[in-house]
Amino acid sequence: MAGTTRRVPDVLTRRHSLLALAALPLASRAQHGPRRIVAVGGAVTETIYALGAQGELVGVDTTSLYPAGAQKLPSVGYARSLSAEGVLSLKPTLLLAAGEAGPPAVLRQLQAAGLAVQMLNADHRVEGLLACTRDIGQAVGRAAAGEQLAAQIERDWADTQRAVAARRSNGNPPRVLFVLAHAMNAVRISGRNTAADALIRYAGAANAFGDTEGYKPLTPEAAVAAAPDVILCTDQGLQAAGGAAGLLAAPGLGATPAGRAKRVVSLDALFMLGFGPRLPQAVAQLAERLHTRA
Repeated sequence: MAGTTRRVPDVLTRRHSLLALAALPLASRAQHGPRRIVAVGGAVTETIYALGAQGELVGVDTTSLYPAGAQKLPSVGYARSLSAEGVLSLKPTLLLAAGEAGPPAVLRQLQAAGLAVQMLNADHRVEGLLACTRDIGQAVGRAAAGEQLAAQIERDWADTQRAVAARRSNGNPPRVLFVLAHAMNAVRISGRNTAADALIRYAGAANAFGDTEGYKPLTPEAAVAAAPDVILCTDQGLQAAGGAAGLLAAPGLGATPAGRAKRVVSLDALFMLGFGPRLPQAVAQLAERLHTRA
């Protein structure tokens, strides 16, 4: 009992040191020392690399998988379940985070500790991506590079729009059902106001569940009624399902036009849904796959 009594204050003291006493050092480093950036969100990290500022990264979250070098950096865990202690242990001067990062209480703790926290949200729009690119450039002291990268994305986007328009002129847009399947007992479909919905529309296709809001559990009846021409998923989800055959074994999917024709399309999750600098290429590749008839 006596030993337990001694250890508990030690743990509390260490936590207090990280959360309450970090403010002065962080503020001092932010003003006078090199930047030490923690990036939360795969697109945020990808943009920092594209700007040539990766040397200032000291940590990333688990969604930061591209480029491969990001995977070698210390991890602060999943974007939506950060811990203040884990972030502050890396002694950062700046946290750049995508809009879904959290929980909010942890973000408030980080700010209270003196850490500069900047939230970024592309809002599933190319205009939002361009704004985020410029904001990140400003935040990492590379405003000119941010403008140049945004201009390159705009040029690539114009090329993509022309390619998509040419494909759309070849016939009716395919009806696409996006399924999010990390495990086959928890398959969900994607409706309005989701990254998948935005990508489908940008690629010149129609979301088979475009009248539904957000992500919803898949039901066999809804899948059959939606009558998709193509079933779309991530590479990671397709792998988790055991391939196209495993995915089409989910209730209802095999009975759809897409299921009967075995028309399943997949792309890497971050590439397709990340809304990072590669968005024009992702839309172009998706459009090519969706509009190619088997």
